[in-house]
Amino acid sequence: MKRVLIALIPFLVLACESAPGKKEEPAAPATKEVVNPAENVPSERKEVKTEPVASYRVKTDDPLNDFFFGVELYETKKTFHYLMKLEFETIDGKDTLRLPNFGTMPEPVIKKGPEKFSAIIGFMDKDKQFREYKKVYVVGNKLKVTALKHYGVSTYQP
Repeated sequence: MKRVLIALIPFLVLACESAPGKKEEPAAPATKEVVNPAENVPSERKEVKTEPVASYRVKTDDPLNDFFFGVELYETKKTFHYLMKLEFETIDGKDTLRLPNFGTMPEPVIKKGPEKFSAIIGFMDKDKQFREYKKVYVVGNKLKVTALKHYGVSTYQP
């Protein structure tokens, strides 16, 4: 019986081996396409509006003068950058607002802040929910701008 098994081993080996000259190549891994929604929005605007895209303005308590606290946002050539013009009585200021690129056109919004002379600057997300971003407010006779939240965008391959 031992001799029969030993005689069958070469036949088993040959039967399990693939056909001669025909070697199987390993299958190439399927390439997964990385989808980056941020590429849907151009990085520069074709037309820049001259009027403010968002504004907030309230009269101050000065009985002698016609003073205001105000914030206005203006478009710039870059799609996600806005010029902020700030005003409090005789103080004027400028700053740049950089919104994150979530793959949709930015929609900046300014709302009244918790203090009398404050405003919350943010944007509408894809679900039309307001996302607060920065706060403009007055301390003493100074205009201040503070970041309330930070946002980031990343892409990953599932």
